[in-house]
Amino acid sequence: GMNTSKSETVKEHPLKPSRRSMPCLAQSQTHPQSLSKHSSFLQPNHVQPQLQPQPLSAGSSAAAVDVMSERAKAMETLENNLLKLSNTEYGDPFLDVGKDKDTYTHDSEHGNYDARTDQSLLIQNKLTRQKTEPRTKSSLKSDSMASSGLFFKDGKKRIDYILVYKKSSPQVEKRSTFEKNLRAEGLMLEREPAATNSDIMFIKIHCPWETLCKYAERMNIRMPFRKKCYYTDWRSKTMGSLQRNIRELKSWLPRNPMKLDKEALPDLEETDCYTAPFSRARIHHFTINNKDSFFSNSTRSRIVHHVLQRTKYEDGKSKMGINRLLNNGTYEAAFPPHEGSHKSRHPIKTHGAQNHRHLLYERWARWGMWYKYQPLDLIRRYFGEKIGLYFAWLGWYTGMLIPAALVGLFVFLYGLFTMDSSQVSKEICEANETIMCPMCERNCTLQKLNESCIYAKVTHLFDNGGTVFFAIFMAIWATVFLEFWKRRRAVLTYDWDLIDWEDEEEELRPQFEAKYSQVERVNPITGKPEPFQPFPDKLSRLMVSVSGIFFMISLVLTAVFAVVVYRLVAMEQFASFKWYFIKKYWQFATSGTGVCINFMIIMSLNVVYEKVAYLLTDLEHPRTESEWENSFALKMFLFQFVNLNSSIFYIAFFLGR
Repeated sequence: GMNTSKSETVKEHPLKPSRRSMPCLAQSQTHPQSLSKHSSFLQPNHVQPQLQPQPLSAGSSAAAVDVMSERAKAMETLENNLLKLSNTEYGDPFLDVGKDKDTYTHDSEHGNYDARTDQSLLIQNKLTRQKTEPRTKSSLKSDSMASSGLFFKDGKKRIDYILVYKKSSPQVEKRSTFEKNLRAEGLMLEREPAATNSDIMFIKIHCPWETLCKYAERMNIRMPFRKKCYYTDWRSKTMGSLQRNIRELKSWLPRNPMKLDKEALPDLEETDCYTAPFSRARIHHFTINNKDSFFSNSTRSRIVHHVLQRTKYEDGKSKMGINRLLNNGTYEAAFPPHEGSHKSRHPIKTHGAQNHRHLLYERWARWGMWYKYQPLDLIRRYFGEKIGLYFAWLGWYTGMLIPAALVGLFVFLYGLFTMDSSQVSKEICEANETIMCPMCERNCTLQKLNESCIYAKVTHLFDNGGTVFFAIFMAIWATVFLEFWKRRRAVLTYDWDLIDWEDEEEELRPQFEAKYSQVERVNPITGKPEPFQPFPDKLSRLMVSVSGIFFMISLVLTAVFAVVVYRLVAMEQFASFKWYFIKKYWQFATSGTGVCINFMIIMSLNVVYEKVAYLLTDLEHPRTESEWENSFALKMFLFQFVNLNSSIFYIAFFLGR
């Protein structure tokens, strides 16, 4: 038979997706460069048809076989030369430091690994000899994407995480052990030196398909598996036709300028699909059209971050995690990369968005888009559910502040227009004969009551009859804001399938696992053994944390008392000041300096207490990330409440009594 190369004999049989899963195939139309680059090598734009056997005569068949075998050998030789040329071009960027300790494998560094694929799960095109043909536009685009820092040097493996370290760092052994353990977990690493600083090295991390599936199942990540189907009776159909008529009527009206153009946003149909915790045993139930786009970039980064947090760098139960390596200087930084540049040479209206980041910048993260609604589904897909919920709350809070700001402005204008007609201000300003006692015993003279006329008018701006109405309005506003936000959050929770998310997807913190790995008990729900924190240990840590909280709160109260004492002392000093301007407006000088000192104390204590709250929360060793966040948020809330409102409580309930 004919001698053919490996590239000619590899054939993959596609599996057509079911009709039910077809509507849920999540493929964004906004990735003309990044999402299509993975398949540009396997699916070229101009694929030449494979050679088909033609009927030959007996005399010419042997000659044809010889010609075909020689052509196949020539193709193999050309491929080998191209491979050598690519290796020579890129070189080997490894460090000379610690070669005896660093036993990185050549295949994992340069991407020459055996990628095992499941042919029954993906729609894959046949490979042809197009690799050796002149490069098409798709290959040129893929090279540009690879050179932009989004992929490994082979242009196929996407970068999911980046580690940064210095060559001069003495932590070579820890770094070597950590990276070897990362490879043992299934990650692929590639080094690249910095272009501007020869001492900086980047480690690019790629998570292959098998590792993604393994950790997605272990982390109970919910993935879409079929489209939602709703039962509709005749009433719903009637209402649906009525709603269509209303939409047609609205189409004749002017378009709401605050709404985003649906044509400019990708059709993220993931929100219309049911989701379930990922399982490799039931992988055929999930709507997998493309391995490269099935897991979003935020999910891929989340999985890699999960591995980095739980990988050991030394022998010991607590010698694990990227956070400790960042603290001890082994690595300078660790971060997931963006999808690409947020800017483009071409306008988005004519050429479309390059990636989701470019689309978010053009339609959301610009000052020119301040009046537009937020693309929450796109934010959620790019940054994840937590960031998406945060911006949903921020947008809701900002919108609800509009009526509060309008009422506050109305109250301020009311005080401004009634400042001259206020009875209290009139009596103070017209008291020409009322003599006030001096503010101090030395260097203080008698003063008339009308000298504080300006101070009385300024006070009326913020303390008038309208402020009572404003206080009642804000109490009602706070209740309405909270209740309506609960409704909004419930809608997002259902649309994003986050109901019971903490119960299903929450995992133990790596610090908790490392601390209490020797003390285990059987989970009554899952029936599996898990680390357990004894009650005496938990109680002792909680008591230390509570003591630290009370100490910081008492420190805030002491600072407030110190500001009050300062105001009493400064009032006498400013009243007897030699400068006439300060002596005349001693009330403004006292209040202004007191406010500045109080502001500096509040900001300084905020910085200090945030670090203290972080240390106290770590000392408690919470079981999960949600417990850690709740404990940290409670500490910050207590401190912020006392720190920001203690002065207000003093003025309202203690000043002048």
